[in-house]
Amino acid sequence: MSHSPMDPDRLHAYVDGQLPDAERAAVDAWLAAHPDEGAKVRAWKRDADQLRSTWGHTAALPDAPWLDPVRIRQRLRAQRRTRLAQAAVLVLALGLGGLGGWQLRGTQTAGDNLPMADAVTAYRMFASQPVSMDFEGDRIGGLQDWLSRHFDEAGRIPDLSAQGYALYGARVLSTPEGAAAMLVYVDGQGGTLGVYLRPRTQRMREGARNDGGLLAQYWAQGDTAIAVVGSRFDPRARGVAPLVRSGG
Repeated sequence: MSHSPMDPDRLHAYVDGQLPDAERAAVDAWLAAHPDEGAKVRAWKRDADQLRSTWGHTAALPDAPWLDPVRIRQRLRAQRRTRLAQAAVLVLALGLGGLGGWQLRGTQTAGDNLPMADAVTAYRMFASQPVSMDFEGDRIGGLQDWLSRHFDEAGRIPDLSAQGYALYGARVLSTPEGAAAMLVYVDGQGGTLGVYLRPRTQRMREGARNDGGLLAQYWAQGDTAIAVVGSRFDPRARGVAPLVRSGG
């Protein structure tokens, strides 16, 4: 079957109900001719509807309008445009792996000079551009059980609402050491923050480092390695790590 390309931004605008009638009709026709893409777009719309349902009725949105799925998609699409070249390189380090998620290959070994490099890579791939999440919308309730099974006491979902962040979703990953997860938080100014968990390695140490425009702060709690990754230019990012570490 021939598969002509369709602009992803146009498809997201279609899901968000932002296309004029004529363009929407054109997308409808294209999706009808490409059933695989049609199924994917319907899944996007289902996730958006579920996320709206999770955050309450429209009447409640003025209290937190930045949680509306349309605004989240717009914000993440804008961030993606500035990172396309970077993402194209980083995707070479990733391959589809087990556990129904992504496998991080070659980004972290015991001898690496860049500790928790996999946390930074996971942030760039899953928190800085719009991708589907394994836990989001009405599936977010299963996240705590999954984290507890894999990380015990270290697997508590941080509440960062006092810092202006709301949990958007989580992506399940696999590493050479075992299962991992990237929790993605969003704020009202277009910022994102990632909390990354995976099994620790023997040489895991506490520390922090800058990587491009990102700040990664990392430590170990029991058998779990944890990192908080965000913009190095966001003054809140440095203060979130101690809160996560204390179980806030």
